[in-house]
Amino acid sequence: MKIYAVHGNISEREDAAIVVNLFEGVTDPGGATGAVDAALGGAVSDLIAEGDVSGSRGEHTLIYTLGRLPAKRVVIAGLGDQSSFGANEARDVHAGVARLLNSKGVRSYSTVAHGAGAGGMDASAAGRVAAEGIALGLYSFDKYKSAAAPSSLESVAIVEFDRDRVGAIGEGASDGVVVADAANLAREMGNEPANYMTPTRMAEIALEVAQESGMELTVLERSDIERLGMGALAGVAQGSEEPPKFIVMRYHGDPENPENNLALLGKGITFDSGGLDIKSASGMLTMKSDMSGGACVIAAMKAIGAFEPKINVWAIVPATENMPGRRAQRPGDVVRAMNGKTIEIGNTDAEGRLVLADAMCYAVENRLTRIVDVATLTGAVRVALGDAATGIFGNDQAWIDRIVDAGAAVGERMWQLPTYDSYKSDYRSDIADIKNTGGAGAGAIAGALIIGEFAADSSWAHLDIAATTRTTSARGINPKGSTGVPVRTLVELAMSLAVDEQPKKTAKA
Repeated sequence: MKIYAVHGNISEREDAAIVVNLFEGVTDPGGATGAVDAALGGAVSDLIAEGDVSGSRGEHTLIYTLGRLPAKRVVIAGLGDQSSFGANEARDVHAGVARLLNSKGVRSYSTVAHGAGAGGMDASAAGRVAAEGIALGLYSFDKYKSAAAPSSLESVAIVEFDRDRVGAIGEGASDGVVVADAANLAREMGNEPANYMTPTRMAEIALEVAQESGMELTVLERSDIERLGMGALAGVAQGSEEPPKFIVMRYHGDPENPENNLALLGKGITFDSGGLDIKSASGMLTMKSDMSGGACVIAAMKAIGAFEPKINVWAIVPATENMPGRRAQRPGDVVRAMNGKTIEIGNTDAEGRLVLADAMCYAVENRLTRIVDVATLTGAVRVALGDAATGIFGNDQAWIDRIVDAGAAVGERMWQLPTYDSYKSDYRSDIADIKNTGGAGAGAIAGALIIGEFAADSSWAHLDIAATTRTTSARGINPKGSTGVPVRTLVELAMSLAVDEQPKKTAKA
């Protein structure tokens, strides 16, 4: 779908629909909404006076123009309270309107950039937020429905009256499309059933992404994993007939400065039965999405390759199933990670920290000094935070703050949980260096700290996305199912870390 910026008066657009907006409490609309109101003979003002239009957030009022405007329809999008309106709210408004008009069979419409006027948002940000909201809001996963209705929308024009702002809005929209497409790739991967989204298929998608922008790709097979001493990953993989893959993508944005690096590690458990410590039937229903961390780092590389920041970025994804096969590891087994540290298996369902242990070792061995791992690691993080924020943990406060700031910039909220040394006693082992399980409480913290045992001297942060990776109903920019969190944060982080000032350029679409 094409999303672009044009100069003009939206009330003069000849389109299937035009979209204007209204803040809550406004009784005399101005700007584009005022122009539409005038053209409709005060119809909008009358609706406000009668209480039929309030401007409350999420309110969408559809009016047929009956020939009084070149467009067939007008949508008045409620923005809510102006004092609390920002980029997050603007994305959600654009997403809601896009879904509404798509449901009406509209093929193209024109919209103002919500927040660009009275909202006070700068032009580029308004364009990017609009494109992200539209593209993310329209995503759906229905490829396996034999009678699925295809999206009708083909194009959206963002109309700006001030000619001097059109270019910036257009550049922002182009960037927003690239980021949204990356997030939607992660959603697609997370929604795929496990009989399709295997470790092999994850590697194939990584290859497709790498080929788009000339990245390097290495895929280690089971024999390579065992040869390199990745006993923690190999132990999880040994219960499945599906071959594991250790996926490594390398983007060389600053090849002369290898120390300017960022490592994105993603848990790639394409199906988690729990192993011999098998999950309940209901607990397995969404375990096809246990590879969402891996999906997100692969998808983030898609956008990073398009934006070309001056930084070297590696994506590392240990991908395997966790199954109770005849060779499956047992509770009480001891495995040895790539760095030689031994781990007693307290529970085979605590497998994410095992595969990420070897991924961390690999990153450290390759002298990657800034590491973020992303994983659907624990149900405990949902108990702590619900689905309102991703849990973040780490060993370097400045690094954690940098990632939290990147998330805040794109509307993906995070909340830091403690990593006190006293928690480490929870996973001591009597027979090995550590166990892969903690005590009765603080499960999310213990899981994070176990991964952190393998960070060495690198700055490391762990994002537990177990509660934010899926939704049970459409809400704002998120459809039901996989959300693609935190792809946009990872892209923003890479861009913000890129050394030296570079001229702003629009990403390659």
